[in-house]
Amino acid sequence: MSASPILITGGAQRLGRHCAERLRDDGHPVIISYRRERPELEALRERGIVTLPADFSSEAGILDFLARLKAETSSLRAIVHNASDWAPDSSGAEAGATFERLFRVHMLAPYLINLHARELLEACSEPQRDIVHMTDYVVQKGSRKHAAYAASKAGLANLTLSFAAMYAPTIQVNAIAPALIMLNEGDDEAYAEKARAKSAMEMVPGPGVIYQSLRYLLDNRYVTGVTLPVDGGRHLR
Repeated sequence: MSASPILITGGAQRLGRHCAERLRDDGHPVIISYRRERPELEALRERGIVTLPADFSSEAGILDFLARLKAETSSLRAIVHNASDWAPDSSGAEAGATFERLFRVHMLAPYLINLHARELLEACSEPQRDIVHMTDYVVQKGSRKHAAYAASKAGLANLTLSFAAMYAPTIQVNAIAPALIMLNEGDDEAYAEKARAKSAMEMVPGPGVIYQSLRYLLDNRYVTGVTLPVDGGRHLR
């Protein structure tokens, strides 16, 4: 019997892509969702990673993705909810629409996928099945410029507890809460220095620390309903 794939939403770039590639290196079949076509996707496809387009900004888009996911696979080993939208707040006419979009991407999509893909996880023949929510360090303190983002990620953190209770003992549900892990293209050294100073570890560690955290959760049969902080000790500053 072939191994069940691991689904990573938002797996075309940055942390999601790194985890998809590393899981593939470790021998796992991988399915990713992506929001728009980009050159990096072809390299992922060449490595045998299945890529499914998805629009999580509407309920119809989420349900359409679920239908295509079920047409692609009859089981899943794990679901990693990594899809995210780092949209700033606005006081203009679009403020409500922005909040609603972030709610759908960060809360409604994981909620519906967890509900509708439960049967895929339960069909996995391996002894452990996982759901991992990628939340954010900002959940602990809020944000002056990204209040809607922080609130919707906080909702995702709370869903971790609910689904962990609902799905125990057959499916483990946990979260990873990173702070700044990678710099963006165009970030200068002044920004990098300011970013490093925010954590006790004084570093921008790169995506490997997220994969290490994900592997810990995927490999541990006795952890559920927890949020694993990966923030370099920001709470010590």
